[in-house]
Amino acid sequence: MAEDLIYDIEDLENEEQQLFEHWKIEVDKGQTPVRIDKFLAEKNPYQSRNRIQQAADSGCIRVNNQPVKSNYKVRPGDVITLMLDRPKHDTSIIAEDIPLDIVYEDDVLMVVNKPAGMVVHPGAGNFTGTLINAVAWHLKDLKGFDANDPEVGLVHRIDKDTSGLLVVAKTPEAKTVLGKQFFNKTTHRSYNALVWGNLVEDEGTIEGNVARDPKNRLRMKVFSPESGIGKNAVTHYRVIERYGYTTLVECILETGRTHQIRVHMKHIGHPLFADATYGGEEVLRGQRSSTYKAFINNCFKCCPRQALHAKTLGFIHPITGVQMDFDSEWPDDFRQLIEKWRGYIHGTTQNTFVE
Repeated sequence: MAEDLIYDIEDLENEEQQLFEHWKIEVDKGQTPVRIDKFLAEKNPYQSRNRIQQAADSGCIRVNNQPVKSNYKVRPGDVITLMLDRPKHDTSIIAEDIPLDIVYEDDVLMVVNKPAGMVVHPGAGNFTGTLINAVAWHLKDLKGFDANDPEVGLVHRIDKDTSGLLVVAKTPEAKTVLGKQFFNKTTHRSYNALVWGNLVEDEGTIEGNVARDPKNRLRMKVFSPESGIGKNAVTHYRVIERYGYTTLVECILETGRTHQIRVHMKHIGHPLFADATYGGEEVLRGQRSSTYKAFINNCFKCCPRQALHAKTLGFIHPITGVQMDFDSEWPDDFRQLIEKWRGYIHGTTQNTFVE
């Protein structure tokens, strides 16, 4: 359903026209009565409630084969379908000749360094040009590997505009073993991030459940563990360098939730530099001078995405049992950004920085 509602919803007044099923779900037996727009918004975090209401009001959403409005209350056993006047988009993964930065490869796995701007897997609005399309091309001659088979392929993911290391499993056995390591939190992952502000402590831990922001379904939000909302998330951070108005930190994940580092740093008042989703694309710290504003704008142009890089990755090899550890260099945009801030702090070491 994530990709289907992106299309413009057309009136389906002509009952004779052919309709195509795009999505289907049966309501759990224990479900309490709730409006269908709210129910579907929770099941489908990539669509706004308003968009779902439009689909219902246009006759696209049906319950037990009957069109319903957005105020319909779902009941246990209801079968909900999304019907549109066009065939469902083919989401098959097609092999594409896209360059890959392969850090390591053997018979059962490969570690790749993903550039910022590349989506890892086809999805809504990004059906081609993804990392897995590139992997499919690279492994097109490998017997037994099918990029469309969920039992092989990416073991974990990082955001489109985050750069860094990912591991890909070539066999079902490798993916199962690696998947268990991620689930049991025995892997080692560290990220480098430039955040707004001068952190008080040299190191610390951020804990707080992570779930979709009810006011913006494309963004995550931190909730207290006592709320019962979301999933437990733990991020450990350590200061690497301080630049007065920004700080370079290392973040180590104990859990792996969507946008975890980005939303956790936002939660403690230090959004990632240039992170538009969490407010980091504004001048949040510093001076009011035109010179300083020009410097920040140059930094944004240098690195026009959240300043986050998945730098290290460690796991036990699924076949040999040997510990595997990988480290990746900063990409050019991230490196240039840090160099700009190092140059800035070097030229203003006599200034007093005020948070």
